[in-house]
Amino acid sequence: MKNTIYINAGVTRKADIRFIEPISFVLPKGEHMAIVGPNGGGKSVLVDVIMGRYPLRDGTIEYDFSPSQNNAVYSNVKYISFRDVYGATNTGGYYYQQRWNMHDQDGVPFVKELLGDEGETEWRNELIELLGIRPLLDKLIIMLSSGELRKLQIALALFSAPKLLIIDNPFIGLDITMRSLLNDILQRIVANGKVQILLVMSDADVVPPFIDSVVYVAGMKVFPSQKHNEYIAKHSEKLSDVYNQQFTPLVEQITSLPNNDILSCDTFVELKNVNIQYGECVILKDVNWTVKRGEVWALTGENGSGKSTLLSLLCADNLQSYACDITLFDRRRGSGETIWEIKKNIGYVSPEMHRAYMKNIPAIDVVASGLHDSVGLYVRSTQQQLQMCEWWMNLFGVLHLKDSSFIQLSSGEQRLLLLVRAFVKDPALLILDEPLHGLDAHNKQMAKTIIEAFSQRPGKSVVYVSHYKEEFPSTVTNYLHLNKV
Repeated sequence: MKNTIYINAGVTRKADIRFIEPISFVLPKGEHMAIVGPNGGGKSVLVDVIMGRYPLRDGTIEYDFSPSQNNAVYSNVKYISFRDVYGATNTGGYYYQQRWNMHDQDGVPFVKELLGDEGETEWRNELIELLGIRPLLDKLIIMLSSGELRKLQIALALFSAPKLLIIDNPFIGLDITMRSLLNDILQRIVANGKVQILLVMSDADVVPPFIDSVVYVAGMKVFPSQKHNEYIAKHSEKLSDVYNQQFTPLVEQITSLPNNDILSCDTFVELKNVNIQYGECVILKDVNWTVKRGEVWALTGENGSGKSTLLSLLCADNLQSYACDITLFDRRRGSGETIWEIKKNIGYVSPEMHRAYMKNIPAIDVVASGLHDSVGLYVRSTQQQLQMCEWWMNLFGVLHLKDSSFIQLSSGEQRLLLLVRAFVKDPALLILDEPLHGLDAHNKQMAKTIIEAFSQRPGKSVVYVSHYKEEFPSTVTNYLHLNKV
């Protein structure tokens, strides 16, 4: 297949984002490619152009899907975007706590309904087995973890036998076993020769070896493609520069913050023999866990082991917490406390939060909503609160985005803003569920530095979830691993 795309600087995305110069992009037939670059650099815009989503003032887009008689992009190209990891395309009016509220699931399909039973083939059944989807068939899609959703989205895309499969950040949200399995499946697809692969990646360090060439996109400019090995040789030097960056000024700013701790309790979280079950599906069984003031916890476990469910109990988002022996900040759940009394002490970011937070509001309002523990901003912020929002946005390097519409930003920029939202009220307990999803190498290093500095302040506790050991802050003092029940 040969895709040739020419656009000029007048081509825009949502009326306010444009490439700074005309581009030329070619995907030769039989070649597998990766588009890499920093957050907000233009990768998603390039994919949108490839998909034919924007009219061109000049130039052409040419497709050759032969020997297929149908040359339509819709029929021959499947795109799994970053947002699809969180299931936003299949759940309609999803809201943040919906996953935990089983009484409110009208219209939400089961996995087996989405997969259907049409066109049973050996390849289809083999994909279901290889991706480990069969145990998920009787689950509501809303109950899937981010990693399980990624498996489902890839299966749905591959069932239709596209000529070109585009995947945005394919390995995020997957445990180490599933990452290896997915890599093997993609290699099998490559070896089959029927489908071309185009990966979109923020972290070029994890580009798989079967990729033939790399196109770098940064600063709304598309650079000429390079052979994979040539790109890696050059990229390795740049990557070492990123990892050697010093973020000392950030550390100094965080450590200089006043200590506003007004909590008198030394135990923030205490769970005793906690069990969570939805119908016949047991998620958590006999979990005992205590988080004390000043502790930094790493929470681990394979996809579907219940990590996000456990965190929903801490954040007062799960109604089953009232039936469990759970004490948060010295208040037993169900003893008359409000969820807002609990949430005021917690800063939180997660795949579920990103999934629900598709709001067409200014970025600074997204950050400010963290002060009020809402998804969306419904309370007017004071001037002092806005100044605090801007201080944290500047710390994370996103102050220039404050007036931009959140929904029009790249996924990486959105994730940074949701991270700022978690920090903005300077919480006693910071809960970070896969916080570095979709961030480029620079932003990962920056965010990790800020998290480490924050966790060393007096009275602060952190719970950190990740499938990547290298992402855990160096300040981790304790580990909790969950096994599937």
